[in-house]
Amino acid sequence: MTTRDPRATALARFAALFADETRAACLLALLDGRAWTAGELARHAGVAASTLSEHLGRLVAGGLLTEERQGRHRYVRLADARIAQLVEDLASQIPSGTAVRPRNLRESSAGSAMARGRTCYDHLAGRLGIAVTEALTARGLLEQETGFALTGAGLAWFASAGIGLERRGRRPLARACLDWTERRPHLAGVAGAALCRHALDTGWCVRIGSERAVKVTAAGERALWDLLGVEAVALR
Repeated sequence: MTTRDPRATALARFAALFADETRAACLLALLDGRAWTAGELARHAGVAASTLSEHLGRLVAGGLLTEERQGRHRYVRLADARIAQLVEDLASQIPSGTAVRPRNLRESSAGSAMARGRTCYDHLAGRLGIAVTEALTARGLLEQETGFALTGAGLAWFASAGIGLERRGRRPLARACLDWTERRPHLAGVAGAALCRHALDTGWCVRIGSERAVKVTAAGERALWDLLGVEAVALR
């Protein structure tokens, strides 16, 4: 008689947390790296607050989300970068051409903005993320041959650009994250997060809309051209 692997039940339960459209909508929304209130997520997912509360309870209990309360508000966010990576990796496996078509011009514009540039938890994604990653690679600052790794020149570049690389825990310095719109890897890890944070703090990029979309400013276009040779047309 074959003995079932005891991990099978746990894996099935964990996978079931993703296998619901409402919970999936919440996880994707939280990839912006910010904390959302239960009410905001309920409106985003198009469900009643009571329904959303039950789903959030399951996601928190399953270790996908963390929560905190401030007064009468309940805030939730993705548990950590590892969970964000898992959500993005799963999204990247969706076959191209199977996404639901936008119902109106507003949804179409939002989708175009997300594809052009967005945050993927705490790093840059979309065409913006790919353009920056490819520029780093072309200049010998990032190595992609056997997995992502910053070169010595890359470490010096981050330092000269004033972008600190704070190593905390076991998070890798550089990691490839498969972009679900571009189907190519963009830079994640400590370096990806630091670059994204610097871009937002210095005004190279600004958030637009209510989701994860970001737009490169005129100052950002100049900085990315001066520092990496990224042409403005690649950012629009």
